[in-house]
Parts: sequence; C-alpha cells; structure tokens
Amino acid sequence: MSAYMALPKKGKGAGVVVLQEIFGVNESMRKACDFLASRQFTAICPDLFWRAEPGVELKESEFDRGRALRGKMNDDQVTDDIASAMDFLRKHPACTGSVGVVGYCWGGMLAYLTAVRHKPDAAVGYYGVGIDNKLDLAKNLSCPLLLHYAELDQFASPEVSAKVRATYKGDRRVTVYDYPKVGHAFARPGGAHFDPKAADLADMRTLSFLVEKVIGHDKTGLI
Repeated sequence: MSAYMALPKKGKGAGVVVLQEIFGVNESMRKACDFLASRQFTAICPDLFWRAEPGVELKESEFDRGRALRGKMNDDQVTDDIASAMDFLRKHPACTGSVGVVGYCWGGMLAYLTAVRHKPDAAVGYYGVGIDNKLDLAKNLSCPLLLHYAELDQFASPEVSAKVRATYKGDRRVTVYDYPKVGHAFARPGGAHFDPKAADLADMRTLSFLVEKVIGHDKTGLI
C-alpha cells in the first residue's frame, strides 16, 4: 500500500492519517497532508484503493469511476488497512507516537468506522457518507470524535446529522457541527461546492480538536 507523506519542518509531530475521498490520493488529499504538516503534524494519506486499482488519482468530473471503485471495496478490510497505516505512523521516527485520523466523504465514514473498530487517538469526519448505516457500532467508539456536516448535502442530509447526534446524546467525546447553506465537499479546494468560509471554520475546528486530543495525548511533550 503506497502513501503520500508530509513531514513537519522541525522536530517530530503527532501523527494524522488522512483518509481519501472516492477520488484516490489526488491533489486535494496531498494539500490536506501539507496543511497538517505546516501545523507541525506528521501526515500520511494511504492509497485505500490499492486492493482494486493501485495509484488511482481522479478529478471531481470522474465521479462515476470513483463510485465504481468505492463499490469494490470492503469497508472493514479498508479500516484494517488504515489501522496498519496508523501503526506504521506510530513507529515512524518523525512521529511522536499519538495518531489521529481525518477523512473526507468516503474517508469521513471510514474515520468513524476506524474509531469504532480500532483505536486512533482521535477521529474527524468531513461530510461522511454512510455513517448512519453503521450506528449499530456506536457503542464501540474508542476515542474522541468530531464530525462536520453540510446542510445542503445530498449524500449526508441534516437528518443524518440529527441521527448521529441522537445516537451520541450525552457522550462528551462526540462533537457534531452543521454548516448552513453549503453542500457536500464544501472543504474541497477547487470543488464545485467549495465554500472558503465554511472550509476555514471546519479546518480550524479540526486543528483545535487535533491539538487537544492528539498532541495533548502525547506523553513526550514534543510538538
């Protein structure tokens, strides 16, 4: 399984595994890793399509091909691959040991699934598609969880957000944000629904969450 990796400029960084959309490890995912590295995280984006077709890098216009590839994947097997990437990162000399996951679209659902099947130090999902179909696993949540939802998302509607909130009502580990008047993939730079204001807000909330839950979990004190 290949991966794109972005390293912090100095010292070690807490780790983040970035989980792709259905478009593979493309420019958008590399930029997400670079952004995290610029904030002193050690970031890696593994090729989660490698079992079906390694090295896929699609554009937004190639949605149908991405959806077809996603349909070939077994989500449990993919989260096992994510767990392997987490283990790799924890042992990497540029990582302080704590590792979170951040995913987008399909990757947003995978971030949740990783949080209930494995043990990241924290998990973040942007407009995760299909989380509502896996809430029977909610009781197995192993870490703090942050989820971002778009009001106009045709793939993960406000009803999905409400269902997640109801499932985790009273669980202080779980934070859910809704973003009004924006659509699916509002945080994808250059995308059809990109909204810079909502994207910046979601990214700053994600950074704050990762600093508290992942860097704060490090026992080394290195930042």
